Order: sequence, then C-alpha cells, then structure tokens
Amino acid sequence: MLATRVLRQAAAQAERTPLIRFIGKRSVPENVDYTPKPHPASPTGALPPGFGSGANGGNSHSSFSSYRDHAQQHGPLRKSIGAAGGIGAQSAAHLGPVEPPKGVYFDRNQLPERFRRAPLSAAEIEAVASGGATLFG
Repeated sequence: MLATRVLRQAAAQAERTPLIRFIGKRSVPENVDYTPKPHPASPTGALPPGFGSGANGGNSHSSFSSYRDHAQQHGPLRKSIGAAGGIGAQSAAHLGPVEPPKGVYFDRNQLPERFRRAPLSAAEIEAVASGGATLFG
C-alpha cells in the first residue's frame, strides 16, 4: 500500500505530456455537403432506387412532428394508442382466441417427444456443478 502511495505522489508531481501529436491548426469546414452518396466499397457504386426522391431530399415528412406521428420503433407513438382502431381500442377478448397454425408451437414442451430436450442425469448435474472435477476422480 505504501508503494502505491509513493507512485501516486510521483505521478502527481510529474508533468504529463500526451503521446499523440496533431499536425497543423484545428479547422472547421465552412461548407459541408450532406447530400447522400454511395459508399466507396459499394458493389454497384450507386444509391438504392428511390433513395432521396421524396420531399426535403429523401425525407417524406415535412416536419419532425409529422415524422413522429408516423414513426414506429417498438410500436406506434402517441396518437394511435387508444385511438379508434389503434392499440388498446378493443379488449383482447374481442380479438378472438390465439391459436397457432398447424405445425407451429408456442412452447418447446408442445413439440413431439423426439424434439424435446433430454432430461439431465444426476451425473451430468454433478459434473456441471463441480466444474468437471468429478469426472476425473
């Protein structure tokens, strides 16, 4: 612990100089071109068809609030929740039963026996719990 204290005091006394050096003065460009361009490694060397064809240079919304009204990340935002026909407008009972189509299963235990997980034996459980030490002794 004493060595750590000595090293910290020595480091505090020393002048720290960064190991990276930049050449020239910092400069901020006056004009930045934000028009979309294809990636240099693109196999076609062109943008996808229809990219940038909407209003405002590829944006189909006239404002951020217009975009937000139509945006969906983890579900619709704002106005569609609880609105007529939106999420929460009807109870789940009105939506009907949830039955999987034929050949689709919701749980692994519903699968035929050959596709289920095999139960672990006592020896396997002991081997996992001991980190494999019981296998060699």
